[in-house]
Amino acid sequence: MRYYIIKSKKLQDIRKKVAKKSKGLGYSRPSVSRAVGLLKKSEYIIVDSEGYITMTAKGEQFAKDLYERHTVFTNMLIALGVDEKTAAEDACRIEHVISDKSFAAVKKHYLDYKK
Repeated sequence: MRYYIIKSKKLQDIRKKVAKKSKGLGYSRPSVSRAVGLLKKSEYIIVDSEGYITMTAKGEQFAKDLYERHTVFTNMLIALGVDEKTAAEDACRIEHVISDKSFAAVKKHYLDYKK
């Protein structure tokens, strides 16, 4: 579900119907429809009567936070010698399961290391 938000964040100013978005994201229409339902229920997006999606302020903040996690983990893994493709794929997995507290510690350590 969170990965959809990152993709949506990049497309937030483009008003497209869910059916069109599913093709561009590489996911099936049922998968996108389910994710949209979950995002709507969590108040991350608003879907109007014609099916157009708008991200809420809550959704925007969530997307920014998730993008930060993804970026930190991807860059950290690359710094450890992991190739870029694998680092991005693994970062996508890690970002979904790590707690906020653990992420803050990892981020601090990584940023201190970069200095």
